[in-house]
Amino acid sequence: MRVKRYVVDSMPDALQKIRTDLGKDAVILNTKEIRSGGFLGLFGKKKIEVIAATDAGQAQPAPPAMSPAAIKTPPAAEAQLAKLIEEASAAAAKKSAAVPSAPTALMEEPVIPPIARPSPVREVREGREVREVRERGKEDLLLDEIKSMKEMMSRLTASAVERPRYPEPLLKFERLLLEHEVSPDLVEKLLGKAAEEFEGEFSPKTDEYAYELIKQQLKQILYSPYNKGIASDTRIAHFVGPTGVGKTTTIAKLAAEQVLKEKRKVGFITSDTYRIAAVEQLKTYANILNVPLEVVFSPQELARAFQSLQDCDIIFMDTAGRNFRNQMYVSELNALLQSKGKGETFLVLSLSSKYKDMKAITDNFAKFRLDKVLFTKMDETNSYGSIVNLLYDFPLQLSYITNGQNVPDDIVETNEDRLIDLLLEDRE
Repeated sequence: MRVKRYVVDSMPDALQKIRTDLGKDAVILNTKEIRSGGFLGLFGKKKIEVIAATDAGQAQPAPPAMSPAAIKTPPAAEAQLAKLIEEASAAAAKKSAAVPSAPTALMEEPVIPPIARPSPVREVREGREVREVRERGKEDLLLDEIKSMKEMMSRLTASAVERPRYPEPLLKFERLLLEHEVSPDLVEKLLGKAAEEFEGEFSPKTDEYAYELIKQQLKQILYSPYNKGIASDTRIAHFVGPTGVGKTTTIAKLAAEQVLKEKRKVGFITSDTYRIAAVEQLKTYANILNVPLEVVFSPQELARAFQSLQDCDIIFMDTAGRNFRNQMYVSELNALLQSKGKGETFLVLSLSSKYKDMKAITDNFAKFRLDKVLFTKMDETNSYGSIVNLLYDFPLQLSYITNGQNVPDDIVETNEDRLIDLLLEDRE
């Protein structure tokens, strides 16, 4: 076997040299990337080292001659040998008749040419199979080489500096929105639409213009033309939501606003009889505001409670916090939301919760009636992207945001412009 090493710039160069030097039956044994030249191993050029081999070596020496008796010939060869001996004997007889010789002359034994040993059929078949396997092996090896070259080109392309997907002024807002945990799919949609306008023919292509484009996109999601607060003609305001989001404290804040600012007569109903001291907490707020309170243990007692509070202008109904990812609890609560007169249902969610949980709860409540969403605990987080996600995924209206425990101060109607500024504000 003849083996040769090549150092080339590319595989096509190697293949050409291998065919020229070793022939078309040569086989590539190994390839690897090396560096050539340079200084102290640095700044060297990338090369490819290829090791190839071929079976076409030097001719093997002929085997030593064997005596005719030692040669085992097949039947066909024996017949041929007998025929040659017969012809040689006949020729010798003619020669002796034409040229008389001394009686003592001896006739030389004719020289029989060596007979080549024929190749057995099995060896021929096995040789053909070996060549076929070798050909297939060369094809597979070539395909592997092509595949490795493609992978190498892909890596080189990936390592090159890619062109940003969005114009430079928009990239900052992509980072900020993702930091606020806005859904990546929604961020891509917002940035894609903004990029189209930013790269328009008449675009000023400034940072301020990029900010306005993103702001307009967010405003389309957050803004609602309807009243965010409690409507003036609302008779009953229901507050629903999971445990620990601050429903009772929020009700106290809104009730104080109605009593002190709107001068309306307020009443409380609570069905939160599961939590220890829940009724006592709302009773404390009722005493401070000097408003009546009714406790109900089942939907059947609602009629009695409404009758007792019929003189009130507005009734705030506090519901029990349960695991509302469970559809059964939502169905039970829905029976308590039936009321006479105009009512509004507020879904209360905490901004410190994971959006995945918010979405599951909202999805269960959305099968019934939800009017507005109220977010609490804004002071306990710096991430506000869940507001954008929820209003994008569900047809709800923003209402209030709470940012502390102080009653009645730490609650405000949502200001979309201020919220967008917080989302796009660079906190670094």
